[in-house]
Amino acid sequence: MKRLIFWLIAAAVIACVGAAGYRHFHASRNGAANDQYRTSAVQRGDIKLTVNSNGTVQPVLSVQVGSYASGPIQKVHVDFNDKVQKDQILAEIDPQVYKAQCRQAKAALAHSVADLEQYKARLHQTGRDFKRAKELYKITNIPGMDRPIKGIADSDYDLAEANYEMAAANVEVAKTTVEQNKAALDMAEINLTYTTIRSPVDGVVIDRKVDAGQTVAAQFQTPVLFVVAPDLEKKIYVYASVDEADIGLIRDAQSRDQPVNFTVDAYPKDTFEGRIFQVRLNPTTVQNVVTYTVVVESPNPQIKLIPGMTANLNFQIEIHAGVLTIPNAALRFYPKPDQARQSDRAILAGAARIGQANSGGAAASAGLGIGDKSASQGNLSTRYVWVADGDLLSAVKIETGLSDKNFTEVVSGDLHEGQEVVVGLQTAETKTSSP
Repeated sequence: MKRLIFWLIAAAVIACVGAAGYRHFHASRNGAANDQYRTSAVQRGDIKLTVNSNGTVQPVLSVQVGSYASGPIQKVHVDFNDKVQKDQILAEIDPQVYKAQCRQAKAALAHSVADLEQYKARLHQTGRDFKRAKELYKITNIPGMDRPIKGIADSDYDLAEANYEMAAANVEVAKTTVEQNKAALDMAEINLTYTTIRSPVDGVVIDRKVDAGQTVAAQFQTPVLFVVAPDLEKKIYVYASVDEADIGLIRDAQSRDQPVNFTVDAYPKDTFEGRIFQVRLNPTTVQNVVTYTVVVESPNPQIKLIPGMTANLNFQIEIHAGVLTIPNAALRFYPKPDQARQSDRAILAGAARIGQANSGGAAASAGLGIGDKSASQGNLSTRYVWVADGDLLSAVKIETGLSDKNFTEVVSGDLHEGQEVVVGLQTAETKTSSP
């Protein structure tokens, strides 16, 4: 009896050990199948299509205030960052030379006016002489006289006429000389006003290039004394350099008045917002890379944005909110044929043929996605992702929409929120780091 009980107990222990071993083997087999893939859940979120670029902050307009007059700077009335009004005095050039030129022009004008009066008097005298000559010249061949009588000789008459005409011409010359000297005086007075440098616009002085005592020479080119930026506290421009591949997206965003967000290193926690003001058509080519200048307009009420700052811009092209999203890695992953269900292996074969045609058989190393088969058929939105189906993987056909650098929108397909899709294979590092 004792021996029977012993064998019954031994048989029960063996049965328990066998069952536990079978369960461990089955669990290990299924776990190994599941642990060899990395997965990510289908989530609902926002997809933003953006274009990133760098740019430089510049004022809307930089007015260079120069000098037409030459001479030493006598006074400087403004400094850097000063706000100035239109016609406000910025600096003064020593006016002594120009005042002397004005006095000289005034003297020349007075001299020419006196000459004019002298020529008018001469004209009056010659006019009276010529009048008498004409009256005497008429006394010729008086009727009833035995022989002709002349009151004046022909030569004297011609001389009187010539003197009168010359005097009239001298008066006209004197009049033009007076006008010429008036113009010279006006020019001298205008040059005198140029010794006072005034601001042509309301704005802020962002650059001052002269000091008191410095000599300005404006004979060959106009020297720049100040740079004034109008409306600096109202708005600012950011000149961004955008690659030619993204210009179509930028122009589309401009047509829909999409915002542009950017930051500057001086205020890393602040995000500034602007609008696309202009896409310039003139290209810039550097080492066969073609870029275009995009001008972004942004308000600047606190004058935080200073000319010359480097801006990191984010052009918002389009946004889809609250849509199903999957990681882009899920679209790039495709398994080996023995890892997929038998019915889905034809999809892998099609992807391999496309990869061989595109990259000479290096489809896997190039990261070719399953959707390339659909792309070859002209339907760029049809893609495939893979989900676990027991020990194998099953393909799910989806229609994709907007995509950013991390996620892609799922427009349609047999996927639901929270479902796990395969994004890659487990590696030794990921297995070690997993709990």
